[in-house]
Amino acid sequence: MDINLSTWMMIFFLLSLTIAIWKIYVFLPNKTLRDDDTTQEAIQKLSNIMLTCVQQSEKKLSEEELFQAMLSHKDFDEKKFWRFNQNRLKNLLEHYYLQHNSRLV
Repeated sequence: MDINLSTWMMIFFLLSLTIAIWKIYVFLPNKTLRDDDTTQEAIQKLSNIMLTCVQQSEKKLSEEELFQAMLSHKDFDEKKFWRFNQNRLKNLLEHYYLQHNSRLV
């Protein structure tokens, strides 16, 4: 049985492709991380903190003041929400606004 060069090349290519896919799969995260703030539970917790800060305030808060109030809130976990910034707050406000105004329509 004589196997030509192109067959050997195809065998080694498929073998190396299989090994490469396996190595990539091993390093892909397949479970949620502890500090993942994009999960539904994390969004709900941030929304609750946001609403608590707004309700406890005596005056209307600007985005900067709301951001600072949320950072200093007792339930705010700095290790879990280490990526929380003003952009994330804007997204959270927009998400909350769209979610609750769609019920009114």
